[in-house]
Amino acid sequence: MSTIYVPADSGALALGADAVCRAISREAAERRLDVRVVRNGSRGAYWLEPLIEVASAQGRIAYGPVSAADVPGLFEAGWLEGGAHRLLLGPTDRLPWFAGQQRLTFERVGLTDPRSVADYVAHGGYQGLRRALSMDPASVVERISRSGLRGRGGAAFPTGIKWKTVLEQPAGQKYVTCNADEGDSGTFSDRMLIEGDPLSLIEGMTIAGLAVGATHGYIYLRAEYPHAWRTLTQAIAAAYAADYLGSDVMGSGRCFDLEIRLGAGAYICGEETSMLESLEGRRGEVRVRPPLPAIKGLFGRPTIVNNVITLATVPLILREGAEFYAGFGMGRSRGTLPLQLAGNIKRGGLVERAFGLTLRELLYEYGGGSASGRPIRAVQVGGPLGAYVPAAQFDTPVDYEALAAIGAMLGHGGIVAFDDTVDMARMARYAMQFCAIESCGKCTPCRIGSTRGMEILDHIIEGRDAQRNLQQLDALCELMVQGSLCGLGGMAPFPVQSAVKHFREDFSARAALR
Repeated sequence: MSTIYVPADSGALALGADAVCRAISREAAERRLDVRVVRNGSRGAYWLEPLIEVASAQGRIAYGPVSAADVPGLFEAGWLEGGAHRLLLGPTDRLPWFAGQQRLTFERVGLTDPRSVADYVAHGGYQGLRRALSMDPASVVERISRSGLRGRGGAAFPTGIKWKTVLEQPAGQKYVTCNADEGDSGTFSDRMLIEGDPLSLIEGMTIAGLAVGATHGYIYLRAEYPHAWRTLTQAIAAAYAADYLGSDVMGSGRCFDLEIRLGAGAYICGEETSMLESLEGRRGEVRVRPPLPAIKGLFGRPTIVNNVITLATVPLILREGAEFYAGFGMGRSRGTLPLQLAGNIKRGGLVERAFGLTLRELLYEYGGGSASGRPIRAVQVGGPLGAYVPAAQFDTPVDYEALAAIGAMLGHGGIVAFDDTVDMARMARYAMQFCAIESCGKCTPCRIGSTRGMEILDHIIEGRDAQRNLQQLDALCELMVQGSLCGLGGMAPFPVQSAVKHFREDFSARAALR
């Protein structure tokens, strides 16, 4: 029997993967060939999707991008034996895009059937949980601390410290929550992982529960991710059926239950306390801190709040050890980060590399430069609240502290590229508009400041007294940074301030055009 892998990832589906799958099944039946089709996750090379792989004695052979119309010709070319065809890419693991990566968190994504516990276990799954069950809770937390793992949702807070705080709270009901409300523009790593390897997230949350004494977990999933919801729901059911969740996890007598809750489309719920408010059935608004969620979180109980990538990395650390994971990266940024290339980029997709490579390497060695063929003028790093980084700073390492030193932030690892035709004044206006739309409205600096910021930027774009309005914009941005209750209002000025700083000609030249 021949095995063909067809991705069921949302990105691949949008490019026709289901039609390709139907065409493969139909053609195989007509030719009376014994073919098994596995719906895997995406490998992350989105410019090649649908990327179809055929299992062979030499490993998996990639063809792409494949359309339904290509399928008869592929069978004619003998692709089940790795036959030559214009879409033949060769052994998948040897493709430059993949060969240079360091896939730790994404080690199984694209390789396995995401709904199969047996496939997950065959590829190293649940070894981390087995190791955790042989350790006392404090030792599990200590291993996470030594690994150097920091929150991958954007704040980069040390995960071990957060877990230790929850562990130290008095015994009683505690919770583990996963924020999967991935709302940053240009980011898709959470969705990719949930659609491609959801059991790694489930295992990570189970380990977290055992480590701090929590018996219940919630995954707060973005409602706009229906394919992720379906895959995750099936994976949770499979984990229960195999006793990796429930009242007797792996026969240990320990309990951990897990549920999914869908968000309601509010960007602000990417902030941890807003997510907790929503989970409790209220409007997503920021809570005043203290108390911290680790002390008084969901339903007033001690709660771990981590994002998808953080929790999905935990099983690897328990399986391979803290020193193994800490051996990757630079400075205080240990391990790897799944980076997402989007925007005006020739080869968009996901790249997992250890901290320390430069933006230039990402944009040109992986991304291949701009899709338009023009010079890349700027990249926005860290989502819609991230700074715009000019080409002169592309040699900055991808590292939390290195980016902070130039006034940028790494955030969730999204990188959106713009070529030299971009109008940075309009991009600044777009960033401020995003904040105005997504503000929860609880604090005045964010609610009113973002609206006034849009008005000032409109005046600048129209060429009305640009210098005076730039001064007002600078003062308003500082007020929002210092006075906002949470990161949405406090960071909304970052893209505006960076655009004015590095691309001032796009603002000051407006007066001359009036």
